[in-house]
Amino acid sequence: MSPTRDVELPVLSPGASPASTPPAIPTSTDRRRFLSKALAAAGTATFLNALSGRAAEIPREQAAPILARTAPGVEGNIHERMLDDLHRALAKPMEQRKWVMVIDLQKCIGCKACTVSCNAENNLPPGVVYRPVVEEEIGEFPNVRRRFIPRPCMQCDNPPCTPVCPVNATYKRPDGIVAIDYDVCIGCRYCIAACPYNARTADFGEFFGDGVDSEAFVADDALAYQTRPNFEYGREWRRRPGHEDSPMGNARKCQFCLHRIENGLLPACVTTCLGGATFFGDYNDKDSLVHELVGSTRMMRLKEELGTEPSVFYLV
Repeated sequence: MSPTRDVELPVLSPGASPASTPPAIPTSTDRRRFLSKALAAAGTATFLNALSGRAAEIPREQAAPILARTAPGVEGNIHERMLDDLHRALAKPMEQRKWVMVIDLQKCIGCKACTVSCNAENNLPPGVVYRPVVEEEIGEFPNVRRRFIPRPCMQCDNPPCTPVCPVNATYKRPDGIVAIDYDVCIGCRYCIAACPYNARTADFGEFFGDGVDSEAFVADDALAYQTRPNFEYGREWRRRPGHEDSPMGNARKCQFCLHRIENGLLPACVTTCLGGATFFGDYNDKDSLVHELVGSTRMMRLKEELGTEPSVFYLV
């Protein structure tokens, strides 16, 4: 944990070392929000370009029914299947598991239920989003349609974010999840700049309703709701300035709802996906649903040319 500070913190560009002297990020609210939007726009453009070529190779008629409750070629209820896979994986030692996520882009309807459930599950503050849904409009009028791409943390096997951390606060777990130790993180944001997927954000200590007249906003109730605990990494955290159990001031990211997984529950985004587009499980289990799906000819991963080895796979 690190308390919020009114200082300018340096940010590394991907591939730079902590010893360099990069330009600082202003901490004023207006500049911060502008920068956040600019980075998001740049990341979105690169993200969509990576998908466009591969997706164009898949005939539209191969799309699975959007609201199908089964995966392509798989019989039965997918949630029950994934829960069975999850419990079987939890019976093994951590180092024998390999958590992966599969997202079927032909089933995603862009409802953003996954984003909402993720925000609620992890009690995320303004500016911190673990699972945004990138939108793209393709085609020419009148034949125009939209494509939606959920983008959680890729949980890379070769993550660019870990070697740049000057205090080793972010690290790769034996089960494949890239974690952040909030007690060690100093909020330098090197990892945020190093991530080629734009999957990390900083908790600047803001709250919904900041600057709003208390007569027009139920400030006390809203603050109480936002300071309720979350349970990331299996520990109780409260967003309270200056407290040791607060993630404020730190880098934050998706961790596949690790606290749910280790209690036998699927990630929140998986259970709330209205289109049945998100799948989760242990890739090392050859009988698991995700192991079957990863073998599909429709499978791709983002920016594989970087050698990051993402653990999030897309069916296109």
